[in-house]
Amino acid sequence: MPEQVPLVDYLMLGEEPHLVANECAGCGARYFDRRNACAACFGTEFRKAAVATAGEVRAFTIVAVAAPGVPVPFVAATVDCAGTSVKANLVNVTPDPEHVRLGMKVRLTTYLVGTDSAGTEAIGFGFEPLETTIDGQ
Repeated sequence: MPEQVPLVDYLMLGEEPHLVANECAGCGARYFDRRNACAACFGTEFRKAAVATAGEVRAFTIVAVAAPGVPVPFVAATVDCAGTSVKANLVNVTPDPEHVRLGMKVRLTTYLVGTDSAGTEAIGFGFEPLETTIDGQ
């Protein structure tokens, strides 16, 4: 198997891929970026916290225009993963209002973003529906 690297540092690969957030030790607020202080309580101590791999779509938009080379349409969403808000694309779903809805149950999935000249694979993440519709989408 070729070497794989996550596209973002908070994606943990392996047998059970998952996301890891920086959690404020004072109030429990979670962030995916590096923080010097918590935006909620101004605490300065953080610990790593695994994020649930299943969630529910809280908001979404179907993107029809993007940067050159980015295939459209696609679905950008905010997913509630047991109280942690995650912004990611929805994948393995038809990007139209008939197939995407608020409250839709989704799960974390990974996919190949690209491969460099040495054969190292860059792995990204998104969320896919837990259930399919009648037509399989």
